[in-house]
Amino acid sequence: MTATQVVQSEWTKIRSVASTVWTLSLAVVVTIALGMLISALSKNEFESLSARDRAAFDPTFISFAGMSLGQLAMIVFGVLVVSNEYSTGMIRVSLAAVPQRGTFLFSKLGVATALALVVSMATSFATFFLGQAMLGDLKASIGDDGVLRAVFGGGLYMTLMALFSMGVATMLRSPMLSLGILMPFFFLISNILGNVDATKKVGRFLPDQAGSKIMQVVQPPDDDTPYGPWGGLGIMALWVAAAVVGGYVLLKRRDAQ
Repeated sequence: MTATQVVQSEWTKIRSVASTVWTLSLAVVVTIALGMLISALSKNEFESLSARDRAAFDPTFISFAGMSLGQLAMIVFGVLVVSNEYSTGMIRVSLAAVPQRGTFLFSKLGVATALALVVSMATSFATFFLGQAMLGDLKASIGDDGVLRAVFGGGLYMTLMALFSMGVATMLRSPMLSLGILMPFFFLISNILGNVDATKKVGRFLPDQAGSKIMQVVQPPDDDTPYGPWGGLGIMALWVAAAVVGGYVLLKRRDAQ
């Protein structure tokens, strides 16, 4: 098969599996709905904030609060894209049809990442505008300094999260094992490491914490993070690259099973 045919085949696989479509839809709905809710609550509580908290108030970042859950749906999407074939045994057929494993893997990841990027960008912009609508007179404008970067960054963040999950799933092959590691790591462990004084300096270099920096516009007064928005996204990209390369190396070395 030519590279174009492999890409077309992978696109057919992704759109024909209901679970991947539903997880992307869930990522959109959860991110937007939770972002609107938290933005509305933040507006109601603004008057009760201290002067210090008002100075650190970031209307753009608040509208992205739903990504903390929306990213979990993107993780599920990334895992299912890769591991569905392992759980059904179809990986043997796929690798027999496309013996060039690099072509097979990067076609799959390329198609899935392109789809994730389109969905993530649409979600990020919708989340921003609807969240700002909930904030009323506290809202930020898309033309304000740093806001457009944050909105684009939100889409890139969710896309990289999906791609990272694809790399991990390629290494582990099992959907249950992949989700059993990724879900607790991002939902619990990362938050714990990032909020405990003894581990905070380590936690800030984890992919989700570093990557989310791109969505911040207002710098908190006590923030001593040693990198900026693009630096944080760069750290996340390094994690993603490591996961993808690891998946590729293991796929090349192992038998299909």
